[in-house]
Amino acid sequence: MTEDAVLDIFSDAVWTIIITAAPLLLISLVVGLVVSIFQAVTSIQEQTLTFIPKILAIFIGILLLGSFMLNNVTTYMEMLWSSFGDYI
Repeated sequence: MTEDAVLDIFSDAVWTIIITAAPLLLISLVVGLVVSIFQAVTSIQEQTLTFIPKILAIFIGILLLGSFMLNNVTTYMEMLWSSFGDYI
């Protein structure tokens, strides 16, 4: 196994992680921003107010995007295992 092969595997793994995690991170970011704007407008400074909406939004995001995320990781693993003989 050459250094190029290791770097390609690592690069594909990092890219798969980014693509898989990005939708949930964006959902969390948007919900946090909306709650922050709501807190600023209403002068409510409760620190725990952001947790419940974020948890619910992430849960709904997992329900809606779970198949995409699983398919993304499964495709990467199938590619990795199918070319396993090339790495030995």
